[in-house]
Amino acid sequence: MIRKFYRIALMILLCLMLAASAGSWAFGLMDSFYAYRSPLHDSPPKAGERLGAALNRQTVFVLIDGLRLDTSLDLEVMPTLNALRQRGAWATVHSKAPSYSQPGYTVLMSGAWPDISDGPTINAAYEHIPFWTQDNIFSAAQRAGLKTAVSGYYWFGKLIPPEALDESFYTPSEDHAADLDVMEAALPWLSDASYDFVLIHIDQLDYAGHYEGGPLDPRWGAAARRVDDMLREIADSLDLSKDTLIVTSDHGHIDQGGHGGSDHHTLLEPFVMAGASVRPGAYPDLQMVDIAPTIAALLGTNIPAANQGHVMSEMLVISPVYEQKIQAAIDYQQAQLLDNYQKAIGYEAALLPGDDPVEMHQDALNKARDSRLRTERWPRFSLVLVLLLCAMIILRQARSKNLIWHFAAAGLYYLIFNLRYGLIDQRAYSISSMLYPEDLIIYTTNTTIIALSAAWLATAFMEGMFRKTAIQAAESTLGKTLAILSLLVLPVLWHYAWYGVLVGWSLPDINSIYLAFLALVQIIFVVIFGLFFSGLAAFITRLIPVGKMPAKSKTRKNR
Repeated sequence: MIRKFYRIALMILLCLMLAASAGSWAFGLMDSFYAYRSPLHDSPPKAGERLGAALNRQTVFVLIDGLRLDTSLDLEVMPTLNALRQRGAWATVHSKAPSYSQPGYTVLMSGAWPDISDGPTINAAYEHIPFWTQDNIFSAAQRAGLKTAVSGYYWFGKLIPPEALDESFYTPSEDHAADLDVMEAALPWLSDASYDFVLIHIDQLDYAGHYEGGPLDPRWGAAARRVDDMLREIADSLDLSKDTLIVTSDHGHIDQGGHGGSDHHTLLEPFVMAGASVRPGAYPDLQMVDIAPTIAALLGTNIPAANQGHVMSEMLVISPVYEQKIQAAIDYQQAQLLDNYQKAIGYEAALLPGDDPVEMHQDALNKARDSRLRTERWPRFSLVLVLLLCAMIILRQARSKNLIWHFAAAGLYYLIFNLRYGLIDQRAYSISSMLYPEDLIIYTTNTTIIALSAAWLATAFMEGMFRKTAIQAAESTLGKTLAILSLLVLPVLWHYAWYGVLVGWSLPDINSIYLAFLALVQIIFVVIFGLFFSGLAAFITRLIPVGKMPAKSKTRKNR
């Protein structure tokens, strides 16, 4: 009896330790993700020389927040955008996770991916948004003496260094009324030839994605049509024989609405460029990092110093001399970026010869990063293998006849949780399903309670738990709880092996972070309610008298 009490006490202690560790880890993981800064934070590459004179009178950049590629191709919903597509250069844009707005804005204006750009990796609260530390289109334009302006959501007021702007209008709202205010502020700039670069940010489609049912809801199409009407008003305000209009998006939305992860629809955006110095036609797919250096070529500024993309020269009407200037500028910029990055992380890789300077330098950059990651991963993988081996040895020695019921409960919990999560509620297994962390915690808590209750009751009745003693019932419930926890620990261990406990100098895979966080939150509440059910099981068995062995069994024994 005393040994059973000790065993139960040990199981309770193990559960509490797992819950405490999971809680600390979960919130530390998210905090470190929010706080991530690029290795270039303290050593940004220096900007190169200006390319020359602008190729047009004015460049207007319309950023339609949240616009999916398929919506942009719908002729009935967005006729103006498709008319511009027919008269201009267009292509499909591929972006990278995290597919949030603040990282997307940073990529579009810096030409650097989120792990390099030093912008926010997730949409930070307004008061915590940092100014861009790396070179960007606005700073490059300011150094070139160009006049700039932005009208849009108030996040831009925290991201763009104030000295890089001549005029600005910001709104804290995201709906149709807010976009009307944005348009009212921006349209006068378009008729003023003194403005060289104007960014107009239209936000109501992203609002419809988050708060009006997402892309499958009719309100999404209505919002897209209103946005298209605004785009027509912008195009009509320009002289496209002298001015250039660029239209793109920062990310898409999953069908249910939401973004942030690496889901297919969140990482595909349209790109349309029409007007002066543009060579019309359909072009091969491009990367989001290609947009900033192409804008720089239009404006005649320097290539943004942290840029990782190509100038889409094939889309532009430029002279051979200007093309040579672009190539020389790209060579210099890529060499500076690679040198700064390798010094920052303390690892180097050989620069292999090739025809494309961007591909050459980015390949070396990636190899240097991978070399450091591999060095850091081996000890973590070794520790995980040792832990798994120890767990297998313990299970083999236990040889309890109840193990089958424990892992049956674990399998049933896993099945019920994911049936509700993926099939009934159709949530994506990515951070795109998380509007904010509190939403995920509340949803996960509710789903955990449902799945754990059902798994515990079903296996308890099949096992005949309530015909046992109170100690046996409590121990059996704790065994089921630990079996469930053993499954939930697996994605956490996988994330740890690949990326470590917290987000450090390199940005991890966004889906791995999400699955680890989801598992950690489940661990907390499985422990809480597992302990509750253990006490409840003991209480129920005290209400149900333990019967004597049935007479039939005694007769068989006498025989």
